[in-house]
Parts: sequence; structure tokens; C-alpha cells
Amino acid sequence: MKNITVIGAGTMGNGIAHVFAQKGYTVSLVDVSQDALDKALATIDKNLSRMVVKERITEDIKQAALSNISTYTALKDGVVNTDLVVEAATENIDLKLRIFKEMDELTGDDVILATNTSSISITKIASVTSKPANVIGMHFMNPVPVMKLVEVIRGYATSDEVTSKVMEMSKTLGKIPTEVNDYPGFIANRILMPMINEAIYSLYEGVAGVEEIDTVMKLGMAHPMGPLQLADFIGLDVCLSILNVLHDGFGNPKYAPCPLLVNMVTAGKKGIKSGEGFYDWSHGTKELVLADNFK
Repeated sequence: MKNITVIGAGTMGNGIAHVFAQKGYTVSLVDVSQDALDKALATIDKNLSRMVVKERITEDIKQAALSNISTYTALKDGVVNTDLVVEAATENIDLKLRIFKEMDELTGDDVILATNTSSISITKIASVTSKPANVIGMHFMNPVPVMKLVEVIRGYATSDEVTSKVMEMSKTLGKIPTEVNDYPGFIANRILMPMINEAIYSLYEGVAGVEEIDTVMKLGMAHPMGPLQLADFIGLDVCLSILNVLHDGFGNPKYAPCPLLVNMVTAGKKGIKSGEGFYDWSHGTKELVLADNFK
């Protein structure tokens, strides 16, 4: 498998396109927005240039990687001769079902259809296709060029052959694939999101402030960043979406999202992507500055 299609040119999509292109795969990057595609290519160029400066790759490797990427605004054009499609669109079930139904109609029986979803059921996504055995989860971690893990999720009908191919392909990207089964949140987010939610509840109930909560987890548990900073990094809207999937999927009140998280997302405070969450990100530096509501 050498021809890869990546659907969605956002943070995850451009990162996935980057790692495939850098490893010599031919990549078709698809997005309905040409502006999003242009921004994605600029981001990939910038990230590759940073690797050149750090002497992790050569200028020749950078240029080869960029030449491996073509962009398209129509899905039908981006899946011609593809071997693997990786969907990395917004974490919205209706959107993903629509994309997979269209991919199913546009691709042959041997094409693997993967999704980068962080929580949505692979089995449900596969149910709108005529080839559920070919549907699988490839959950990359953010930032994709840096993080080693790929959570490979088998749907109810995913074949052993497809799973094996995706596991081996992930290794060619320099990643460490880990196979899990298709239940709400899989493994990464089933464990991570309740921790983030509990941190938000601790803030909501006045147990401690933002900085104190994050400091305890960084210094006491050796986490590279605190749960509230991480929530801002992931996107508070994404955290809320995943918690709702867990809550709906298991019917267990322990997964109910904290009212503070719900209010913040409703108010448009989504973390780094909106410029404000638990921290203020509008200053454009890596300095941690509390948002006004938490000072």
C-alpha cells in the first residue's frame, strides 16, 4: 500500500499527511475548503523546516515529502487509485457517516477505510458501508509527527487481514500501534477523559484552582502537562463530545460531563483553538496565563 488519502486538512489531518509523506507514501489530502488545504501545506512545510533546523531530516527529505502531497477539494478526485483512506474530519458522527457512505461508493473492495475518530464507534461507522470488514480505527495522537502511539481499533466486523495491514503500516511510519476493541472511548480516552472531567469537577467544586490542580498532577504524577492545560490543548469541545459518547454508550453517571465544561463550551471557550479555556492563549506564547474567569 503506497497511495494514501487523508480526509480533513485540520490539525490531525495535516499531521497524518505529514507523517505518511515523510515516509515516502503518495498522499492525497482532501478538504472542502481550499483555504484549509493551503494552511495545511503551510503547516507541514513549517514543521518539516523545524525538523531540518534540528537536523532530524535533510532539506532533500523535506522537499521530497512536500512533493508527495497533492490536494483536492472533491473526494472523488482524491480517492483515485488509493489503497488506504484515513478520515480525519471533525468529531461529528453524522459527518463521519456521510463521508464513509460516500467513500464506500467511490472505492473498490480492496481499499481500507480508516477513521481517526477518538471515540465514535467503528462498528457504527462501518454499518453504512458495504464492506465493514475493511473499516478500522487509526487513532493518531496529537501532535501526530511527534507522538508515537497509534491506537488501532477493530470494529465488530473488521478482518484480521485489514488489522494486520494497518498494524504493519503504522510501524513503517515509525509509530507504535496498539490494538484495541471497539467500545466507547476505546482505551486512550476511556481513561483520559474521566481524569480530565474529574479535574474540572475539582475546580468547579472549589477544591483547588487551575494552577494548583495542574501542578499536583505534573509534580505528583509526573505528567508532562496538567489535565486542565491538556484539555485546552485537546479542545474543550472535543473533550465534551468524547464524554458525551462515554456517557451515552455506557449509561453510567460517572461519565457525565461537568457542568462547568458544558458552560465553557456553550460560551465558546474551547481552549487553544478559541484563544481561551482554563488558560488565556491569546498572547501567542507558551507562557501559561490564567483565563480571566480563573484568576
